[in-house]
Parts: sequence; structure tokens; C-alpha cells
Amino acid sequence: MDGAGGPGEGPAQEALQSLSQRLQVQEKEMELVKAALAEALRLLRLQALPTSLHDSGSPAPTRDSPAAPPGLPPTCSPSLVSRGTQTETEVEMEMSPGPPGLSNGPPAPQGGSEEPSGTQSEGGGSSSSGTGSPGGTGSPGILRLVQPLQRADSARRNSSSSSSPSERPRQKLSRKAASSANLLLRSGSTESRWGKDPLSSPGGPGSRRSNYNLEGISVKMFLRGRPITMYIPSGIRSLEELPSGPPPETLSLDWVYGYRGRDSRSNLFVLRSGEVVYFIACVVVLYRPGGGPGGPGGGGQRHYRGHTDCVRCLAVHPDGVRVASGQTAGVDKDGKPLQPVVHVWDSETLLKLQEIGLGAFERGVGALAFSVADQGAFLCVVDDSNEHMLSVWDCNRGAKLAEIKSTNDSVLAVGFSPRDSSCIVTSGKSHVHFWNWSGGAGVPGNGTLTRKQGVFGKYKKPKFIPCFVFLPDGDILTGDSEGNILTWGRSLSDSKTPGRGGAKETYGIVAQAHAHEGSIFALCLRRDGTVLSGGGRDRRLVQWGPGLVALQEAEIPEHFGAVRAIAEGPGSELLVGTTKNALLRGDLTQGFSPVIQGHTDELWGLCTHPFQNRFLTCGHDRQLCLWDGEGHALAWSIDLKETGLCADFHPSGAVVAVGLNTGRWLVLDTETREIVSDVTDGNEQLSVVRYSPDGLYLAIGSHDNMIYIYSVSSDGAKSSRFGRCVGHSSFITHLDWSKDGNFIMSNSGDYEILYWDVAGGCKLLRNRYESRDREWATYTCVLGFHVYGVWPDGSDGTDINSLCRSHNERVVAVADDFCKVHLFQYPCARAKAPSLVYGGHGSHVTSVRFTHDDSHLISLGGKDASIFQWRVLGAGGAGPAPATPSRTPSLSPASSLDV
Repeated sequence: MDGAGGPGEGPAQEALQSLSQRLQVQEKEMELVKAALAEALRLLRLQALPTSLHDSGSPAPTRDSPAAPPGLPPTCSPSLVSRGTQTETEVEMEMSPGPPGLSNGPPAPQGGSEEPSGTQSEGGGSSSSGTGSPGGTGSPGILRLVQPLQRADSARRNSSSSSSPSERPRQKLSRKAASSANLLLRSGSTESRWGKDPLSSPGGPGSRRSNYNLEGISVKMFLRGRPITMYIPSGIRSLEELPSGPPPETLSLDWVYGYRGRDSRSNLFVLRSGEVVYFIACVVVLYRPGGGPGGPGGGGQRHYRGHTDCVRCLAVHPDGVRVASGQTAGVDKDGKPLQPVVHVWDSETLLKLQEIGLGAFERGVGALAFSVADQGAFLCVVDDSNEHMLSVWDCNRGAKLAEIKSTNDSVLAVGFSPRDSSCIVTSGKSHVHFWNWSGGAGVPGNGTLTRKQGVFGKYKKPKFIPCFVFLPDGDILTGDSEGNILTWGRSLSDSKTPGRGGAKETYGIVAQAHAHEGSIFALCLRRDGTVLSGGGRDRRLVQWGPGLVALQEAEIPEHFGAVRAIAEGPGSELLVGTTKNALLRGDLTQGFSPVIQGHTDELWGLCTHPFQNRFLTCGHDRQLCLWDGEGHALAWSIDLKETGLCADFHPSGAVVAVGLNTGRWLVLDTETREIVSDVTDGNEQLSVVRYSPDGLYLAIGSHDNMIYIYSVSSDGAKSSRFGRCVGHSSFITHLDWSKDGNFIMSNSGDYEILYWDVAGGCKLLRNRYESRDREWATYTCVLGFHVYGVWPDGSDGTDINSLCRSHNERVVAVADDFCKVHLFQYPCARAKAPSLVYGGHGSHVTSVRFTHDDSHLISLGGKDASIFQWRVLGAGGAGPAPATPSRTPSLSPASSLDV
């Protein structure tokens, strides 16, 4: 390029040359289209002859009614495709620059065969403005129905979810995608390629359809009406030879990290067996501590998994064996409501004994309690409706005996008097209510409940009364938001008081003691008659003797949060649940140590160690946590000061890279936890960070549509900018490295699949057909030929949050938006592929990863902040898994496994 001309002539000349080239290309394309249409019409006329391609007696196809491909039912003829899509389909001819007899795939683009401008991609979100197929290089000489490209109107959820699955509308799932009859089998016949429509009309937004190209080189699926072309590897002669049915491997829930103390009460008890029972997400955990008080955690877990949505409260029967657990309302993946319900189950066998209140509660179960005086014959329940309905149930029959509107204010606690089951107490926002229950001789619905309000008189009325406890002498202690413990004593009621309770005793305040700075969240009556109180703001745990005399106290470390719940273990041992989702064990003398810890806010980042059974998590609570999968404990955690969204270990395991929501990414030493590198790329959140398998490069996918490539030192501590991959038309969602460390496959928010030559200078590979046989070190991209079968019917493109192939390349784990973890065979290249489905999470599952030896799978819950460690059962050696017939795995009685 010479230096002649003014300063503005260079760009102007380049623009003119570009426009001129574009016009020439378009003229050539128009000539090709005209020639192709003429040839197509000629072949249609040939097909109309009775002695040509059609059997005698069958009508010849016309322009308005083309013949269906071989093997396709008449109802699937393109002329009969439903017109219910939002955009009309148009007929388009794809021309091949090579001879019409080419059968081994499209050639590499040369000269005018490339798009005049923009980027070609396999997804429908390409920035290309040409008239070719979305796949870029189409099949030679095929007349097909395609749908004009549309821009995505919604971004993929990859940093936070605006609502949990129980709150999201499910209208999108009511749309039905194409049935298996709409899948057109590929054919090698040259004659069958001409004059026949290889694709059925794609569905409208919110549909997912798969169509097999008749040329036999690609498959095409549609997400939100966008076509996504994926090329078939050369080693696959027929899609029918791929594995079918669910995988032989299964998952068993091994450990649950976390405890729901942040926003729930009545969530921690000790059973007669010595097991600690608590809940998180949809799982009730039975934990057996190991070691002595204040010692290491250890122990083991069992899980009750009968609930279909998040558990909100617990109650333990007086026998110390039976447990009642109440769940909130929600919706299933088909948009059908899941009603609140109470399960009564046996903690020894994990068998559900009774299901109480199905259809009787609104929104959720807020509090519940067993009666004590009559050996737990009755159960009292308060729901989360506006009126906070109070009801009494027969535990054995599951029948409702009485019900009444409680109050419009929130109810935080409920309990039967241990001396008289006709006395029920509730407390909550600005109230303490004393209820008298008349059982109606056990006749369902015939009982009555009458209320007396607790009168504070000269004492200040607190804003909240979160907890209370019954004393052996019949008095009641309440803890309130002012830090006071009030003693309510029995007294004869006023004879002038109308109502059924006029002849009964009532309660009045007889004493007050200021116990804590800030609210009192928990009260616990010990076996020796003393009382424990747990503070919110001051985090103190205080033991009180008769007359509310302070005997002993301890302070919970600040990083564990405030005291949420207290339970008494064997001897002097205490279990303390905290507001930062930690479960502590110890006593007032020796102090407390954590046995269960968890995150406190939405989780997204997850990576597993390259050669140890460890994994790392990060999320919106700004905590970066390294977990020991063998010891089931938190190895260490640090405060990132910003939201962490993604992470990946260097192959050496010495350092880990973490991507933040501000465009910053950090590299930390896994032993010292020191930050060895702090870099910022752009000002938008980072979606994915991934080291190459040899550890020489680090790829960082950003919401600014770019992939930043860094060269990395052998120990991973130092890095320098190598280049950028520029070409995506939306934010990066997933990426994977090839096994040789030279190439990258990436997905974006508008469903593009692009390939990059990193070693060659971060170049976009425009001929994606040449990447069909490339082997990938990991497979976490949710779009690709090997995994397109994991997408469900009716998907809008955001229903799958994460995907991971096992290291032995036998199975694929999928995290979806409907609280489920799926297990598929790999490769999963069949539409509507069957899977094993596992429940337990109470929110959208944001990420899944296999451990280094494929012995375990780790899954993250989003809003429920839970971490599940699944044991992989039946995993064998390397290589593809053999095809197995579809079957239903055996279920434990308490399992929510849905296959």
C-alpha cells in the first residue's frame, strides 16, 4: 500500500473497494441462484414423469407440493408443516462451487464463496449479511426451507437469575417441539437430493427442533427459531450407530455442603440416634458428627429427598425418631404448581409415613410443631398465606381437626404446651398469641381454636418476637428484637373476658431481663433446666439459670455470622446454626468449630482440581472457597471483594484463575492463597476462564463478545497477552480447548458455535466443516454435535446452564433451569435423548463438573446456595460406553429421583 493521497483517502478507498467486491459477490450469487432455480425446475419436471423417480400410482410433486423425502410420513411433508411460526419461511437455493456429485462435504471457501462481510457461525446469531445458510458452507445444490435470522431478544442467564424456578413463568414450555417423525433421515442418493425439501419448517420462538441434512454431513437444530448447524464427524457412518438409552452409570448423593440458616428458623434438631437433622434446598440432611466436642468434623450424612421444592421448617416427634418437614410452593418443569405440603417420615428408614395438608396450604409451610403431652398425636401447622392459617392435624390419619385465621402479621414460631396439648402458642411480628384448642372428640374439622393476645402492659412492645420456649414450671420465655427475655406466667383470666377461653388460665409478663445487644434469634431449654439464648448482633451464646441469672457465655466468631438455632447434643455438647450457613459444634468452655459450612448467596463459579479430590466455588457472596471432597470440609476461603463467576485450575494445580463480574480476573496460589496476578480485560463480567491442557495458554470469555488469550508460564504464575478472538456477535458463554492446545470451540449468548486457531494467531476458522473431527480436551460447550441431544423439547436456549463431559468420555452431566441434574450417554447426538434425572436442588442448577478421576460429580444450586457431591456408580474404564436399553434405576423410598 503506497503512501500517496490525503489522510482521508485511505479509509475511503478501502470502503469503496469493499463495496465493489460485495456487489460483485452478490451479482455472482444472483447468477448462481438463477441457474440453480432453473435446474431445480428442470428436475421437478423430470420427477413428474410417471417413469422417473416415483412409483406408479403416486402423484408427482409440484412446486406447491414437493415430494416428501424417503421414509418421511406424508403428514411431515413440507407443504403440510404448521404455519404457526412467527416468521414466514422462504425458499432458498444453496449452490456448491464444486461438481454436483460431491458427497464428502463442502469444500473450503475460496474467493467469492465466502460471505462478503461479517462472521460465519454455526449458530443462528451470525453477523453475516449474505444469503447463504446459517451454517456458512451449505450442502451442494440442496433446495431447503430456511427461516430468516432473528436477533435474540433475551440474554442468557450466566451471572444471576432474576427469579427462581418456582417464580419463573413456564409458558414457554407449553409449546411442543417437533416429534421424532419430523426428523428427516439422511440419504446418500444423488437423486434424492434434488427436488426434495430436506428441512421441515422450524418452530417459532421457544421451540427446539432437530433436522438431519439429506447430504449426510450435518444436523441442524433450532433454538428460538434460529438454525444451528453441526457437522457430523467423519467416523460416524450413521446416527443410528450412536449409543441410545440412558447411561449405565448412575449418581448417588454423597454429601451436601451448606445449611439454610440465612433465612429460616426451626431448622436444627438432634435425634434420638445422635444424628443432627437440618435442611438445605429440597434435602433434609441427617448428619452424624465425628470426633469429640470442638474437634474435627468427619462423620457421615444420610438424606431424605422426598420433597419436590425447598424445605422451610422442621419438627421432631417426642419419640426422637419421626420428623415432620414442610416445603414451600413451586412449579414443575411443565409449569404445573407444586403445592405446599408436610411430610412425616421415619428418620431410621427414611420412609415417608404421612403426607399432610396437600392442597390445604398457601405459598408454603412457615412453622410446625408436634404435641408433647399426648406423645405426639397432633401436629400444628402455620402456612405462609396472608392470614397465616393455623391448623391442627391428626398425625396418624393425616386429617385436619381444626383451622383458623391466625394474623396478617408474620408468624415465626409455633408450639404446643408440654403440659397441655389444648394450649398452643404462636409468636412473630409484634405479637404473642395464646390459643385454646378444643379437639372436637377427634372428629375431623369439628375442633375449634380461640385466641388470647399477649398483653405487654408497661413493657415495651417489641417489633419481632422470633422465639419462645416452655419452662418445666409452665412459664414461657420469649426472646425479642430488643434483646430482652420476657417471662410469661400463668394467671387466672379475667372473668369478664368473653369467649370460650374465659374460664381458662392466661399468661401475663412477670419478669424481664436484658440479655443481648440486638435481636434474640434462638432459645433452647437444656436437660438440666437451664436456658440458652443466642444473639444476632452480638453473636453471644448465654446460659441462664433460675431467675434469669447469667451463668456462662461464649461468643461466635464474626465470620460465622449470628446465632440462628441451638440444639443440645450428648453431654455438654452443643450444635449451633448460624446466619452465614455454618453449623458449629462445641461447648461454652472449649468454644466452637465448624462441621458444616456453605455459601450464603447465589453460586456460579465451579472448577475441580486436576489430580486431587478437591474443587473450588465462588459466587455472589464474594467468597472463594476450596473444598476437600474426601474430608467433606472447607479447606480455605478468602474474600474476593467482588462477585466471582467462573474459575479454572492450572494443569499443575499450583494456581487457579478466577473471573469476576467487573472484567477483572485473578490468579491465586492455591497453597498460600496469595494473588499472583491481577488483570482487567474490558469492563464487563467474565463468563468463563479456561487453561489449555498443556497449561501454556489461558482463555477468558467476556460479556464484551471477546475471548482474551494469554500465554502462561510453566508454573502458571505469570501471564502476558497473546491475542484476542474477535468475531462473536454476543457475549461468550462457554469454551473448550482442543487436546493439542491449538484450537478453541466457543458458544455465545445468541447460540453461535465458532472455532478458533489460537496457535495460528487467534484466527477465526471460517470453514467449520474442517473442525468436525477435532478432539476436545474438555466438553463444556452446551452447543455442539456431540451434545445437541441434551436439549429438551420446548427449550428457549437458556434452559441448560452448564454441561460437562466425564474425563473417560462416557457420560455427560447437565445442569438445567428446573432444579435438576441430568446424566446422558456420550456422545449425545440423538434428538430427545433419554437421561437419568436427579432432584434435590431448590433453584436453577448453575454448574456441574466431574472430579479428576470421574469418581464424583459436583453440582451447584443457584439461589439455594447449595453444593451437592454425587458419587458416580458403575463407572468403568475409558472409551465410549456400550449402548444399553432404556431402564428405570431402582429408587430408595425417600429418593426424589425422576427418570
